[in-house]
Amino acid sequence: MRPLDEQTILVTGTTDGLGRALADRLAADGATVLAHGRDEQRGLATVSEIRRATGNDDVHWLRADLASLDEVRGLADQVIAEYDALHGLVNNAGIGTVEGGGRRLESRDGYELRFAVNYLAGYLLTRLLVPLLVRSAPARIVTVSSVGQAPIDFDDVMLERGYSGLEAYGQSKLAQVMMTFDLAEELDPLAVTANCLHPGTFMPTKMVRAAGVSPATPLSEGVAATLRLVADPSLDGVSGRYYNGAREAEPDPQARDPLARRLLHELSDRLCGL
Repeated sequence: MRPLDEQTILVTGTTDGLGRALADRLAADGATVLAHGRDEQRGLATVSEIRRATGNDDVHWLRADLASLDEVRGLADQVIAEYDALHGLVNNAGIGTVEGGGRRLESRDGYELRFAVNYLAGYLLTRLLVPLLVRSAPARIVTVSSVGQAPIDFDDVMLERGYSGLEAYGQSKLAQVMMTFDLAEELDPLAVTANCLHPGTFMPTKMVRAAGVSPATPLSEGVAATLRLVADPSLDGVSGRYYNGAREAEPDPQARDPLARRLLHELSDRLCGL
């Protein structure tokens, strides 16, 4: 892999928590960082702060609301139009179990909101950016998932017959793992790898604070675990893995089910218009 100061890396969800801390670290190590978020004012302030703190002016703001697949397409189009190479994609942005008071909410496209933001947005963004990642090889796709996984009910993926924010979150996080395994099978690992991880339990992030939960894992540990998948040379060619922190782990068994993965892939393509 290239040294970090020769890489361009897109991190989604950089105005708070893990994404912000990871962007700080990547910028400090000299990477060109594409910092994504949905709030223009906070995003511009974040980029200015990272530039000032790290002395790295190659930190750039990209705005998109991941609750809109049209805006996800716009984000991908902007990256492709403005950057000749992309060596890393970190799918980090997401929402937790209690946004909206834990009620069932829908995205701009009419999909259950947690499934849309946590999973479908990253699925579409990744699929649209794969050709650029391949051209930029070696490259890496890293998706921030969770140990909080729940099997997907393909008869009611949008949870219209009964709703739990916890179940919706768990479905979206398992879907991320299944996407990762599919990508790893499709892509040459010597060109582009795809891995995912649970970075830490109840890190001190906005999502955890909103849930009223006491933090358990220091943010620095989550950053280190995620950065390892982005930049550790010992992981060159390593693909299709799920990690709990720095330790390889097994996800929910549905992630290994070929039929479930095929159903999810077909559903995702249909919902995203691919």
